[in-house]
Amino acid sequence: MPRAVIAYVRYVDAVSRVVGRFAMYLVFVMMGVLLYSSLSRTFHVSPIWIVEMAQFTMAAYYLLGGGYSMLLDSHVRVDIFYGRWSPRQRGFADTITAFCLIFYLIFLLIGGLSSTEYALEYGQKNYSSWAPPLAPIKIIMTFGILLMLLQAVSMLFKDVARARGLDIGTPSSGAGP
Repeated sequence: MPRAVIAYVRYVDAVSRVVGRFAMYLVFVMMGVLLYSSLSRTFHVSPIWIVEMAQFTMAAYYLLGGGYSMLLDSHVRVDIFYGRWSPRQRGFADTITAFCLIFYLIFLLIGGLSSTEYALEYGQKNYSSWAPPLAPIKIIMTFGILLMLLQAVSMLFKDVARARGLDIGTPSSGAGP
């Protein structure tokens, strides 16, 4: 494989690892928000921002962690035939599914960019009593989709190499870049 491809794979994998490890801590932020909600209701105080803040945190968590999940190969896979195939056959099958994923993520990114542009241009707010601006979460969501797209391309390069009998980087358990 060309050096540029190998450099791309290493760089994107490193970025996905850093962002994914950051995103893991968002679960604790969400837990803190929900714990505060429970405690405040004990004292008959119900902040209007709690539910939406927990939803925004969860959306950031799973979209920013998507590329990391792909890097670790920890996403759900139906393994009826796949487990019996050779690494080259798996690489070929993964190449086909990577193309489908990239196609989907491109359209998702286009929609995310359009939605973010709209939120920024018109100052879009959520229809709730809190009415938070939606631009920050839409920016985070679009960034997460972009990272997943970059990671999907990295996966495609790895799958093509594996289908050719090469190894330019395999999913790891999170050890080192």
